Amino acid sequence: MGAEVAGVDLSAPVDEDLRAALRRAWLGAGVLVFHDQSLSAVGFERVARLFGEPAEYPFLRGLAGHPTITEVVKLEHEVINFGGVWHADTTYLPAPPIATLLIARETPAYGGDTLFACQAAAFAALSDGMQRLLAPLRGVNRSDNPAAARTREDRIRDAGREGDARALEAVHPVVRTHPETGRRALFVNPAHTVRLEGMTREESAPLLSYLFERQVRSELTCRVGWRPGTLAIWDNRTLLHNPVNDYHGHRRVMHRITLEGEIPT
Repeated sequence: MGAEVAGVDLSAPVDEDLRAALRRAWLGAGVLVFHDQSLSAVGFERVARLFGEPAEYPFLRGLAGHPTITEVVKLEHEVINFGGVWHADTTYLPAPPIATLLIARETPAYGGDTLFACQAAAFAALSDGMQRLLAPLRGVNRSDNPAAARTREDRIRDAGREGDARALEAVHPVVRTHPETGRRALFVNPAHTVRLEGMTREESAPLLSYLFERQVRSELTCRVGWRPGTLAIWDNRTLLHNPVNDYHGHRRVMHRITLEGEIPT
């Protein structure tokens, strides 16, 4: 899982052959990383459209004139980072985004990497019996689960959308089939999945806790290091990610775009 792409300047026009090659590589690797990219906000949006249609984030306002680009910032005095828990993006939406793009604008002197975990590999590593048990189950995902909500409280206070403090909830298969690759992957995560449909949180906790541990074992992960101009795109349908919060006292500024979603099946 994971690949670095060299020799591609995304500020230049991308023809159909290159676009198709990048998409094949992305579907195969799950996360693609491009270093040393010089992209304006307009250029960043254009790159995003190579893979899908940009969508607005439900809780935060975008940049002025660019509503689909949200700024992800941790300042020198802050100790909590945005999204600092293993998760797939906004699985509390009926149609979660198919992908996320992140470009580094300012990076700390050390740290600030992002971990990714392959959920197709996580599912494949389970026993046949566990796979059969999970196949018909559905998970309830909420935006107000404390594991994730506490990481965005300050951001919503500073840049939240008017009237968007509501809690969002969606129910999705515990195991989803990727519509393009056909691979089956776990589709629960510690940040947003609060229980199994038809069960209480207490009843759901043993199985979910087991899955949350199995999802992020080190052999299923890769690690992306950032410098200004690094851009990554990852498949939200088959990966979890976790921004490592190990750079207290330093500033980190990223720009983020999510791509319009699809209903998991």
